Amino acid sequence: MKLRLQLFEFEDQPWFPAVIRAGMMDYLRFMSTLLGIYRPVVPLLAAALRRTGSSELLELGAGAGGGTEGVVHELRRHGLPEVSLLLTDLYPQPAAWQQLAARTSALAFEPSPVNATAVPAHLRGFRVIFSAFHHFPPALAQQILTDAVRQGAGIGVLEGAGKHWLEIGLALTVPPVAQLLATPFMQPFRWSRLLFTYLIPLVPLCTIWDGCVSILRMYPPEQLLALARRADPEGTYTWQAGKVRRWWGPEVTYLLGTPTRMV
Repeated sequence: MKLRLQLFEFEDQPWFPAVIRAGMMDYLRFMSTLLGIYRPVVPLLAAALRRTGSSELLELGAGAGGGTEGVVHELRRHGLPEVSLLLTDLYPQPAAWQQLAARTSALAFEPSPVNATAVPAHLRGFRVIFSAFHHFPPALAQQILTDAVRQGAGIGVLEGAGKHWLEIGLALTVPPVAQLLATPFMQPFRWSRLLFTYLIPLVPLCTIWDGCVSILRMYPPEQLLALARRADPEGTYTWQAGKVRRWWGPEVTYLLGTPTRMV
């Protein structure tokens, strides 16, 4: 599917209730961690980190940190024992991040808002964006890449899905069943999550909408490369894009960029 529609997602809206957004982010974090969504792309990410000589990941648009903990563990299994990760977001979620940081010393977080299009210079490391790049229209998406190039930072765009009609079908059917089954086991425990999942099902309904729209908004690999080339007109980076998958799971669509010459 090459069609890209810039539709709206509920979680992007400033007026959207924080309690519903938190319930949706908790679900996405739980499922991403449970299924190991990003595991197929870890070898490519590890190779990119080695090219830059960095052991620090800077996550932009981290949301509730879905899948992040598993990526760090997998990178350590791939020969990067010193890897660490700093979570950042324009809308920080310290309550969710504190739980992740408490489980592993490799994770920390920035409590202040961080704009992915203009990352403060003191926040260093290889930038990663997990399943959030599609939120940005082309002009802002290009700015994110341009800012990385301007500051000489490696960057990885990792979307935990492929752009297929089948994935839209899964987004329509899987979340309501998964949320009904998994909600009591999600941490931290929230009475509000139970209320807005079982009695007033706004969390599953909004998750279904945002999931379908996310796939329609995703950039396929060829569009990711086109954005990268516009962000790096001098060709100072090596860019690669594509899709990988495990035999049983969803695809991961990725773009990786590393400076051709490290300073």
